[in-house]
Amino acid sequence: MEHETIIRLGFFLGLFALFALTESLAPRRVRQQTRARRWRTNMSITILNTLLLRALAFGLPLLAVGAAIDAERNGWGLFNQTALPVWLEFIAAILILDFAIWAQHLITHKVPLLWRLHRVHHADRDMDVTTAVRFHPVEIALSMILKIGLVYLLGPAALAVIVFEILLNGTAMFNHANIRLPLWLDRAVRLVLVTPDMHRVHHSVHRSEHDSNYGFALSIWDRMFGTYIAQPSKGHDGMEVGLNWQDDRPARLGWSLWLPFARR
Repeated sequence: MEHETIIRLGFFLGLFALFALTESLAPRRVRQQTRARRWRTNMSITILNTLLLRALAFGLPLLAVGAAIDAERNGWGLFNQTALPVWLEFIAAILILDFAIWAQHLITHKVPLLWRLHRVHHADRDMDVTTAVRFHPVEIALSMILKIGLVYLLGPAALAVIVFEILLNGTAMFNHANIRLPLWLDRAVRLVLVTPDMHRVHHSVHRSEHDSNYGFALSIWDRMFGTYIAQPSKGHDGMEVGLNWQDDRPARLGWSLWLPFARR
């Protein structure tokens, strides 16, 4: 779709700047490591992931949005075989895609091989807006392939896929940001969206807590499937973020990229 990349990049940069500024002015927790050191590694991983997806676009010319256009052109997918009202199809597509991301996230915690990849994300000792984009390139590639397959099965409108991608990226940056929300606002927002305090529980070093709150955008799935934990046992100021055996090495790019293949 024309200008899709520019639109998504504009939303990403705008929201990134907003959340980075907000967490500087109203931080929720004291940082364990300097921002410059962590950001250099996390943004380097993001650049590698972007280059990988660009490379995939040559081998798989139809990434998520392109797959939606191709499915519509060929009449493939559930929505292209039904006559639902446009608004209902749009809402259904967003809900199904978000549930799929929730389920995928849960599976990465349950399958040992996938967890080895996903723990690169959890190894960050501090949570802030850059943690939202700290994923191992192999995990990003696998996630994109799964997303393409789901888009072909569903056949959603390309606009719905674009809106979902913007929603997913925006809410992920929001709920990873080190932002202090008033408690009344947090309680209200988390009825629909995952808040920073809600998702921080998921980044606890304790297995019982990081196996919870899998949502990135909508909070309803964790409530529906019994994986919701309201608060960490030690409180947000007392809890530890990261992996229970790590040290400061996750701030190093080489260590982070090699982590899935390390013996530990």
